Amino acid sequence: MGTGILLAALAIGAAAWAAARVLGGYPPRDPSLRAFSPREAAFVTAAADAAFPPGGAIPLSGSEAGIPRHLDLYLAGQGPRNRLLLRLLLAFFEHATLLFPAPGVTGFRRFSALSPAQRVSVLDAWSQSSLRVRRIVFTSLRTILTMGYFDSPAVLRATGLAPLAIETPVVEADLLYPRIGCARDTIRWRPEDLGRPVPRAPLDPHGPLHPAYAAGGAPR
Repeated sequence: MGTGILLAALAIGAAAWAAARVLGGYPPRDPSLRAFSPREAAFVTAAADAAFPPGGAIPLSGSEAGIPRHLDLYLAGQGPRNRLLLRLLLAFFEHATLLFPAPGVTGFRRFSALSPAQRVSVLDAWSQSSLRVRRIVFTSLRTILTMGYFDSPAVLRATGLAPLAIETPVVEADLLYPRIGCARDTIRWRPEDLGRPVPRAPLDPHGPLHPAYAAGGAPR
């Protein structure tokens, strides 16, 4: 009887610890996010700043570049299967420190609760692991973080990759496809726009940027 009570107490204690680790201590949900839970938002913010820390070759950190917002929109636009897979990736990496801890006595904490230096060490360890499966998981995470980072107009301006303001002819394909993530009723062009005249002046590589990418420009 005593052994049974002890095992039950241990099981309850383990369940309480797991619930606290998985659910407790996260900030309130950001109402501006469409799909992320508070746990997912906290992890993505921590991972974004570990992958792209402030003060690097590009001054903007991952969170300053808007990675959490971009990935939130990306998640919201996925189908059920891909949405589940992405959420599993985020949850796995958040708690994988139980298997592959960060340096230091607090290294078993969930990823978002680690210090910035510990987070960087965790990413480095995954990227250089001798286990191929760890490197694959890391590559998946790095890919979506990089996708979000280079969605930032400020990052593209800093790297010289921001698109220029260019007037282009309207072709039939422009009448069929909206911008990525937008509904068909947002298509700008109509049949009467086909063949509209555009300037034929040579492109100035130092000319004005596309309005959505210029500093202080309108949101894309």
